[in-house]
Amino acid sequence: MTSFGRGAAAGANFKLTVELKSVNNRYLEVVVHSPRLLLFLEQAMKSQVAQFAARGKVDVFVQLESLGERTPRLKTDKALAAAYLEAARELANALKQPLVVKLTLENLLTLPGLLTMEQANEVEEAENQAELTQVLNQALSEALQAFAAMRAQEGERLQTDLLRRAEVVTDLVHQIDGFAEQVVAEYQTKLLARIGELLPENVPLDETRLANEVAYFADRACINEELVRLESHLVQLRQLLQAEEPVGRKLDFLLQELNREINTIGSKANSLPINQLVIEAKSELEKIREQIQNIE
Repeated sequence: MTSFGRGAAAGANFKLTVELKSVNNRYLEVVVHSPRLLLFLEQAMKSQVAQFAARGKVDVFVQLESLGERTPRLKTDKALAAAYLEAARELANALKQPLVVKLTLENLLTLPGLLTMEQANEVEEAENQAELTQVLNQALSEALQAFAAMRAQEGERLQTDLLRRAEVVTDLVHQIDGFAEQVVAEYQTKLLARIGELLPENVPLDETRLANEVAYFADRACINEELVRLESHLVQLRQLLQAEEPVGRKLDFLLQELNREINTIGSKANSLPINQLVIEAKSELEKIREQIQNIE
């Protein structure tokens, strides 16, 4: 089911904006697009989205904005300085020269690795996971509420349309049921007329063979069981369309059964009016099947 939701929240140091977009998919697939700083929250985001969606491909877009100024910091490696000093002592001993220690700013700046630049945001980002989690939860919650509201509105429209189509199919099934009672009688009438055309006048009609032929046709063309199952499936269809829980996969299976029964009727009935009604019913069922792909 297609939907969209947006939310934003801010803390002392960060502002987060979350956007959710979903398209139809047979199963639930949540894809998070966020800065590396928020990777530790990715699984939590997927879990929250899964509470609002059971099917569909949901893309989660997260934008991070740092608030306030960030000042670079210098980091001194004291262990490395001690290692430099020890190396100087060893070199002086090896050369049997006195060690004269004279430290100036120039000396320090020329020692590789002794001073490194550390961006303040790297430190603060590591120290403020709690704030990031809180702000993200607020923004994501707002986005999910909007996302769910839009899905609910679309769901209501789909429900109205599908219930209407289910009633159309039900009416077609009732019409098929009405014609089904006439199929055997029409076949017997046509068979008698054909026999009358082909059978010589002085040859008597074998009533037993005629009755057997009509009985065989009646058994082969009987669609009562299919009609009963169709009625049952249509009742289930209406119930599922009005259920509160996700029913998309159940509806997929139910549509397969409805199509199976209507196809069987079309192959067994041997009646032009019934076949025309079967075509109309299959057309409506296909429209229902397409719409069901949008339902959880």
